[in-house]
Amino acid sequence: MIDIQNLHKSYCKRPILEDINLTISQGCFTAFIGPNGAGKSSLLRILCRLDKCTQGRLVLKGQELQAWGSQELAQELTLLQQRLNIQSRLTVHDLVIFGRYPYHQGRPRPEDETRVQEVLDYLDISDLSARFIDQLSGGQLQRALIGMVLAQDTELILLDEPLNNLDLKQSIAMMDLLRRLVDELGKTIVMVVHDINLASQYVDEMVALKDGHIFHRGPTEEVMLKPILDELYDMDLTLTQVQGRTLCTYRN
Repeated sequence: MIDIQNLHKSYCKRPILEDINLTISQGCFTAFIGPNGAGKSSLLRILCRLDKCTQGRLVLKGQELQAWGSQELAQELTLLQQRLNIQSRLTVHDLVIFGRYPYHQGRPRPEDETRVQEVLDYLDISDLSARFIDQLSGGQLQRALIGMVLAQDTELILLDEPLNNLDLKQSIAMMDLLRRLVDELGKTIVMVVHDINLASQYVDEMVALKDGHIFHRGPTEEVMLKPILDELYDMDLTLTQVQGRTLCTYRN
């Protein structure tokens, strides 16, 4: 779906990403993992044109990423950033219908309202529609933000640390939801995540980044291996098999 070829990124001549070659497959749930400062969020921003690469090619559905018009691109991919400046007096409905902006250009149509209601129903948050977002719990707010993303009707969804500030129950609910979006709606999801144990239970593929390079990538079970994770995080980790899944423990 999206091909990254020989991508490099520097800030003030300091390399941030180097020689990134990667293909994100359609209908795949992919996690970018690795230590802080590895370049995960920077790569995500480049994928949605919020930042430019210093060198390299990005091809979305056979067309150079830079060749897409802004409105066209906004109907193909969306990014939910880690930090958003959202007015607290917006309602959940206001937030979700904002996701329709690439279609209504600020003048919502009846079909946009219909789509918003479909999204609210799918996420089971119709009862929150009139509530202001500063009245929501962390889990409710994150679900409403996913509603805004869903309303945009893009095939590719990019998420920068969507589990931030969520407790364990909320994090599991969020991962359950994201897995449903892939399995039921055919979405392609790329997320930056630090909780590799939780991610490994849900994602199809992992891309491990370290010092601006792709350190390892592949199906989840081929990345969740002790030699790879030890070197990735510079730690002596213990990996355990639980019900056919690999879990990483940090203390013996």
